[in-house]
Amino acid sequence: MSIIRIGHSPDADDAFMYYAIAHGKVKVGDYEVVHVLEEIEALNQRALKGELEGTAISTGAYHKVAHLYRIMSVGSSIGRNYGPIVVTRDDRESFSFQGATVAIPGIYTTAYMLLRLYAQGFEAIPMAFDAIVGAVQEGKVDAGLLIHEGQVTYKELGLNNILDLGEEWGKDTNLPIPLGLDMVRRDLGEDVAQLMASTLRESIEYAFAHEDEALDYAIQFSRGIERETCRKFVRMYVNEDTIDMGEEGKKALELLLSRAVAAGIIPSMPPLDLIQG
Repeated sequence: MSIIRIGHSPDADDAFMYYAIAHGKVKVGDYEVVHVLEEIEALNQRALKGELEGTAISTGAYHKVAHLYRIMSVGSSIGRNYGPIVVTRDDRESFSFQGATVAIPGIYTTAYMLLRLYAQGFEAIPMAFDAIVGAVQEGKVDAGLLIHEGQVTYKELGLNNILDLGEEWGKDTNLPIPLGLDMVRRDLGEDVAQLMASTLRESIEYAFAHEDEALDYAIQFSRGIERETCRKFVRMYVNEDTIDMGEEGKKALELLLSRAVAAGIIPSMPPLDLIQG
């Protein structure tokens, strides 16, 4: 039996999506699936070398890997008027990005791409995404760029939301924000690409139909948040847009990348070669 390695983050939303595959509820044809669970910036780095047959990546990394991978229309992390946020300690009286140190969850993350579109003059300090809250709380940085559960738990952590990039993008464009993409390596060919896309769609549909069962699995990857908060977070990023990004999602993806080109963040527009699931 041939092996397909699929990379995704050890987070509740990705775990929810892949529950049915991980537990044999749906199969990727006759392939054995090996799940590679690493934080998104580590997966971005793997994708630069084409290590995995399938992988989640940040949209902010796509221009670096477009020659190696194709985008699946299924599996995307898309927010509608919500997304990464910049936080400071809530006892801070004022904040300016000019000259500030901002902890970021990786140079290829979409969060960092968005921050560069909407703020200037700061010094980016890359670190593991789950170290950012502590760095802000301890005053090691002036602000932190939060992804994952921190977007819904920051108030409980004594932090103040000073810039909601999802809201800014939504007001600015009236479009959703394509934060993460699921990819298939080009050298696998069309048949395997279609199989992987259709299987991921089946896995997500199974999770929708058996939400509590899939949530039981996903909550193991939620870093201690309580069940209903986990459910809220999962529903934010596993939704109808995840089943199929559609024309609106593709339009948003094109706009984000074209704005990144115009701002000099990426050198040129990569091809948008989508596989329909």
